[in-house]
Amino acid sequence: MTKSLKIRIDDATEVSALWDKPRTATAALILAHGAGAGMTHKHMAATAEGLAARGIAVLRYNFAYMERGSKRPDNAAVAIAAVRAAIAQGAKLAGDLPLFAGGRSFGARMTTQAHAAEQLPSIKGFVFFAWPLHPSGKPDVKRAEHLAQVKRPMLFLQGSADTLAETPLLNQVISNLGKRAQLHLVDQADHSFHVPARSGRKDPEVLDEILDVARDFMAKHGT
Repeated sequence: MTKSLKIRIDDATEVSALWDKPRTATAALILAHGAGAGMTHKHMAATAEGLAARGIAVLRYNFAYMERGSKRPDNAAVAIAAVRAAIAQGAKLAGDLPLFAGGRSFGARMTTQAHAAEQLPSIKGFVFFAWPLHPSGKPDVKRAEHLAQVKRPMLFLQGSADTLAETPLLNQVISNLGKRAQLHLVDQADHSFHVPARSGRKDPEVLDEILDVARDFMAKHGT
């Protein structure tokens, strides 16, 4: 059953959140949304529901700009404050469950920036759905520089056709991070994990695949 709640970021700001915890939960994931769609978007909902079906509790939440109905993402400082507040709330909700953090695209990057700026000691590892390495059409690895400060296991779930993370550059980043980084690349999937008909697969199959990988990653690093 999904529980609605509020997360206080500071004296003037609070955001909405949704908590899904199966009875047989073995871990909990704090999940931040992407830049263009909030926590209730169908992809976020499917991810949370799919993980709950696999025994993973999920706390998804809005960033402050999304809560206001704005299309302009918060600056890094404001977004990081939301990440930290959500993780603090998630730690209380999760109790003794191993705690992981991550998100989709923008939310994933803000989560790593939060940890790089000041370590999140309660977090066992990070799960990223389409970490945005660079703007579309502007391949670069500068956005990944702060990942060197993330000293926790990281799972990158990415599509080989993602224009925000060209595969050769992504492989370079993963290689530089060493054993603490794991890449799962979905053939022909784009930034939304959509695959073309010629792939012979359907999007729900891709989602099942990446959620299975996420579950196994959290099982491995949750001890």
